[in-house]
Amino acid sequence: MINSYEELDGYISQIKSYISKEEGKKEKILEQIEENKKFIEDIQSETNLIEKVSILLQRTSEFARNQAKVQIESLVTNCLQYVFENNIEFEIEIEELYGKANAEFYVITKVGDTVIKTKPEQSRGGGVVDIISLALRISFLQVHKPRIEGPLILDEPAKHVSEDYIFNVADFLKRTSEMFDRQIIMVTHNNHLASISTNAYRVSMKDTESHIEKITSS
Repeated sequence: MINSYEELDGYISQIKSYISKEEGKKEKILEQIEENKKFIEDIQSETNLIEKVSILLQRTSEFARNQAKVQIESLVTNCLQYVFENNIEFEIEIEELYGKANAEFYVITKVGDTVIKTKPEQSRGGGVVDIISLALRISFLQVHKPRIEGPLILDEPAKHVSEDYIFNVADFLKRTSEMFDRQIIMVTHNNHLASISTNAYRVSMKDTESHIEKITSS
C-alpha cells in the first residue's frame, strides 16, 4: 500500500525503468526478427538460384544427350545400310530409371507399310549385332568430348557377318579410317578384311613358338 507521494513517485519511477528496459528488449527482438527475415530471404534467393541452375543443367544435359543420340543413331544406321544394302535403321530409346538414364537399342525395318521393330539380337542373326557393335564403338569415339585419341582396336569385328556382306564391311572400315583420320588395328581370320590393310601380318604357331610373317604392304 502506498502511503505517500514520495512512495508513489518511487513506484512510478520503477515502472518507467521497467518499461524502458522492456522496450529495449522489444527493440532488440525486432532487430533480430528483421535480421532473420533478411537471412530467410537470402536463403530463399539462393534456393531459387540453385533450382534454376539445376533446371538449366538438366536441360543442357538432356540437349547434349539428345544430340549424341541423334549422331549415334545416324552413324549406326548409315553403317547398317552400307553393309546390308537395305533400309534398316537403328534407334535408341532413353528413359529415366531410378534417377538414371537407361538406353535401349532397336533395329527398325520397313516392309511396305509395315514397320518391324526388334531388339538387335533378334534381328537377322549375329551379323546385325556385330555391325551395330562395330558402329557403336566408332560412334562413341567420335562423339566423346574431349576427343579420344589413338587407334581403333578390333578383334574379329564381323565374325558373324555372311560372306555376302563381308566386302561391304571391309570397305566401310577403310572409309571410316580415312574419314575420321583414325588408325585401325584389327585381328581377323577373314582374308577379305585383311586385304584392305596398309600392312598385314600372319601369325602362326609352330611347335610352341609364334611366327610373324608380313603378307601385304601397300
